[in-house]
Amino acid sequence: MENVKEFIETEVEKIKSQVDGTALIALSGGVDSSVCAELAYRAIGNRLLPIFIDTGFMRKGEPEQVREAFSHMNVKVIDASDRFFEAVEGIEDPELKRKAVGETFIRVFEEEAKKSNADYLIQGTIYPDVLESEKGIKAHHNVGGMPEKMEFKGVIEPLYYLYKDDVREVGRELGLTVALSERMPFPGPGLSVRACGLATREKVAAAREANAIVEEEVMEALKPWQALAAVIGKGTGQKNEKRVYGWIIAVRIVDSNNAITAEPLEVPYPILKRIQERITTEIPDACRVVYDVTPKPPGTIEFE
Repeated sequence: MENVKEFIETEVEKIKSQVDGTALIALSGGVDSSVCAELAYRAIGNRLLPIFIDTGFMRKGEPEQVREAFSHMNVKVIDASDRFFEAVEGIEDPELKRKAVGETFIRVFEEEAKKSNADYLIQGTIYPDVLESEKGIKAHHNVGGMPEKMEFKGVIEPLYYLYKDDVREVGRELGLTVALSERMPFPGPGLSVRACGLATREKVAAAREANAIVEEEVMEALKPWQALAAVIGKGTGQKNEKRVYGWIIAVRIVDSNNAITAEPLEVPYPILKRIQERITTEIPDACRVVYDVTPKPPGTIEFE
C-alpha cells in the first residue's frame, strides 16, 4: 500500500458520506473486522453499533477477548450458537455449510437492525475473499454465502480491494494492538469448516481445543501466516491400553503473502511432536495427529 494515512482518511470520509443514520458492524475479533470497526468508529462514532455474534464456531476465549479489546465501542455480544448449530445440522458439503452460516449471520443482523433502527451493514470483506468466491473455489460467507435479499439500505465494505498484509498495515496505523493487527486469519464460518463433514458440537469442541494448542505452540516460534487444526475424521488408536476410535486431527501451517498462494512450512520435528502430544493428551477423543504438506494450489489453506 502506497499511502496508508491517505487510505484511512479517504475511507473515513466515504463512510461518513454513506451512512446517514446508524450502522451495524460485523465484529468477529479477526483482523479484517477489527480494522473495519476502527475505521467506521472514526467515521461515525457512537452511531456505529458493533455486534459480536457468538456462533458457537469461534476460537477459544473469543467472546471475552472481543469484549475487552473493543470496550470503548460498547460491543453487544449475542449468543446465537444454538441457532447456528441448527443451521448446519445434517449438512456435510462445505459450500452449503458456508452459505448456511452466511445467511444465518445476515438474519441475526437484520433482527438487530430492526431493534436498533440501523439501516446499514458494514463488514470487513477483503479482496482474496472476493476472488475465491468469484472463481468458485469456495463461497466466503460474506461474499458467495450472502443471501440475495437483505433488509439493509446498503452494505459498506471499506477493505474490499485490500489484501491481508495491507489490512494489517492499516490496523497498525490505526493503533490496533499487535495481538489484533497480526492475528492469524480465521474463516468466516469459523470452526464449522474446521470440523470437516457434519459440524457436531462434539467435533467443533475438539477442533476448538486443537486450534488453541496449535496457535500456542507455533505463534512465537515460527510466526507463520496461518496455523490451524481441523478434525478430518475418525481413526483407530489406543489410550490407557485400550482400543479407541477417536478423532484424527490434521495440522496445517503455511506461509503466504496474500492468501492467493501458500506454502507449507517445514516445522521442526520437536514442535510437531509437542503438538501431537498435547492434542492426544488434552483432547480425550483425539487419537491421531497428521501434518498437511500440500501447497495452495492444489489445496486451499482451509480444509473446507
